[in-house]
Amino acid sequence: MPIDYDAIKSWRIEPKDHSFTARDTMLYALGLGLGGDESRSEDLSFVYERGLQALPSFAGVLGYPGFWLQDPATGIDWKRILNGEQGLILHRPLPPEGRVIGRTRIEEVVDKGADKGAVIYTVRDVVDAVTGDLIATVTNSIFARGDGGFGGPATSGIRVLPSPPEMQPDHIVDHPTIPQAALIYRLSGDYNPLHADPAVARTAGFPRPILHGAATWGIAAYALLRALCGGSPARFQRFDCRFSAPVYPGETIRTEIWSVKPGSAAFRCRAVERDIVILNNGIFEFAAG
Repeated sequence: MPIDYDAIKSWRIEPKDHSFTARDTMLYALGLGLGGDESRSEDLSFVYERGLQALPSFAGVLGYPGFWLQDPATGIDWKRILNGEQGLILHRPLPPEGRVIGRTRIEEVVDKGADKGAVIYTVRDVVDAVTGDLIATVTNSIFARGDGGFGGPATSGIRVLPSPPEMQPDHIVDHPTIPQAALIYRLSGDYNPLHADPAVARTAGFPRPILHGAATWGIAAYALLRALCGGSPARFQRFDCRFSAPVYPGETIRTEIWSVKPGSAAFRCRAVERDIVILNNGIFEFAAG
């Protein structure tokens, strides 16, 4: 049965009141694989309570509304959804602990056609629960592979991401993941069983559970933070990319980075073992050091 465009477009996602502690901040960084390389002593500030800092991409899980697409009333075939794109604008550095409210809204629902799926665009404003100050804006597109052909608009024009340059990258950052990566990352709030249950993964067409797209996204953000910001979260401003293929826990993620102009870079990521592009059309903006 086709989904109802008007119903999804006007779907109300309840605001999420989210208190987080230093433990949550450290657990998120551990879920991305930080702390496993003793030669990178600078990573300690993200996984150790003394002088603790929050990774900028931690904003991606703050105020997360939960797996609302699993509600049967949406009509979405939730077992076949994947991340399409994800972006972040950081309006101020994240505190290592605090309380925020996430307000998520549906921007658009695009019909790619029968047997081609649908794309659901969302925006989440993450605000300080006490002051009301805007901390971060998180954008997402969700690819609903089984839900095209409902008669909605064929395009959105919401966000257009450029292709990376056709030249050798200026920086390469390799980041290994561990077999348990998805099981750790899901403890930061995304409990989609696709990332834990082999039976669900097979139903979705994968031989085994895949890593959360948001975890791959966070690893790319960390690589950019290391390569271009000297590890300083205060310099991180905007980060956006497209998901092009899944990652399996245990694979190595290689981030290729091109310096476009001062304060701006392009990037993409590969799964090294399969030599396949997993994130593409990446853009990154940052403050000068």
